[in-house]
Amino acid sequence: MAYKITDECLGCGSCAGECPVEAISEGEGKYVIDQDTCIECGACVATCPVSAIVED
Repeated sequence: MAYKITDECLGCGSCAGECPVEAISEGEGKYVIDQDTCIECGACVATCPVSAIVED
């Protein structure tokens, strides 16, 4: 199950730097995860300061 970033995202970008497959990019007002690229490792979840990344 891939992850998604909720509207709680602050746009800090800390998650993008942790993604080993570069599945996270800056979107409109928040970061987004490319579901096809995500390998479900969970590295991004641990770095989000507001817990805005959840299982989809």
